[in-house]
Amino acid sequence: MVSQGMVSLTKSLCCAMTPRVRLKNPKPMQNLKTGSYHLGFRNLRVSCTKLSQWEPSPFLQASADEAGGIVLEKTANVFESIVSEAADDEEEKEKEDSSAQQQQRTNSQIQVLKWPIWLLGPSVLLTSGMAPTLWLPLSSVFLGSNVVSVLSLIGLDCIFNLGAMLFLLMADSCARPKDPSQSCNSQPPFSYKFWNVFALLTGFLVPTLLLLGSKSGLLGSLQPELPFISSAVLLFPYFILLAVQTLTEILTWHWQSPVWLVTPVVYEAYRVLQLMRGLKLSAEVNAPVWVVHMFRGLVSWWVLILGMQLMRVAWFAGFASRTRTNQEPESVASK
Repeated sequence: MVSQGMVSLTKSLCCAMTPRVRLKNPKPMQNLKTGSYHLGFRNLRVSCTKLSQWEPSPFLQASADEAGGIVLEKTANVFESIVSEAADDEEEKEKEDSSAQQQQRTNSQIQVLKWPIWLLGPSVLLTSGMAPTLWLPLSSVFLGSNVVSVLSLIGLDCIFNLGAMLFLLMADSCARPKDPSQSCNSQPPFSYKFWNVFALLTGFLVPTLLLLGSKSGLLGSLQPELPFISSAVLLFPYFILLAVQTLTEILTWHWQSPVWLVTPVVYEAYRVLQLMRGLKLSAEVNAPVWVVHMFRGLVSWWVLILGMQLMRVAWFAGFASRTRTNQEPESVASK
C-alpha cells in the first residue's frame, strides 16, 4: 500500500511538472512522420505555467527606495541602533525640560514687572479723574455761560479720558495669562452687549428729546427754554463722555480684551460725578426747574446702571470660581 502511494505521488509530480511544448511551425512533426529527422529547434518554445505546491515562489529583490525606509542600517552591533534612539529621546527630553524652565523664568520676570501696575493703574485713574473733579474749585473752570467754560469743562473730562485709557491698558496687561504664548480671547455674552447699548442709548435720548421738546414748544411743561450756551455748558461734556465710552467698549469687544467687564464701571462712576457737577452748574447758569429734575433723573439712572454692572462683576466672579472647581476634578481624573 505504501509503495502504491509513492508511485501515485511520483506520477502526479511528473504530470504536474511536465512542460507543454508548443511548436510555432507544425511542419517538422509532419516531416518526422514522413521520415525526415531534421527538427528546427530555433522555433521551439517551452512554457511551464504550473508550479507544484512544494516549489517556492521566485524571490524578488526590492531597492532601498521601494522599501520605503524599512532597510536597516549596517551596524557592528544589533543593539547600537536601539541605544542611539534612546539617547536621542533623552536629549530631546532634556531640551524640552530646559526650554520649559527658561519659559517659567521669563514668565516670573514678567510677573515681577506687572506688580507695580497694581498700584500705578489706580493711582493714574485717581489723579486724572477724581482729583480735578473733587479738589479743583468750580470757579476756576466755570467762567460764565460762554465758550471758554465749555472748552474748560471738556478739557477737564479729556484728562479723565486719558487716565481711563491708561488704566484700562494696565488692567488688560495684568489680566493676560502668565504665558505670553497663550491666547486670551474674552468675549462678552450678547445679553451684556445689548444691556450696555440700551443703557447708553437711553442716557443719550432722554436729555436730547427733552431739549428738543423744550425748544419746539411741544411739551408745555418744559418751559422756560434753556439757552444754547447754557445747554452746551451742562450737556456737551456729558455727550462727549458717552461717545468715548461707546467707542471704548466697542474696541474691547472687538479685540476680545478681558477688561470689557471693567470698562463701563470706570466710565459710569465718573459720569455720576460729572452729573453732580452739572447740578452745581445748573444753579450758576440759572437753569429752569425741569433741567434740575432732568439732572437728578440722570444721576439716579446711572447709579442704577452702575449697581447692575457691579452685580454683573460679582456674578462673573462666582461663575469663574464654579468653572475652576469643575475643571479641577477633570484634571485629577485625567492624571
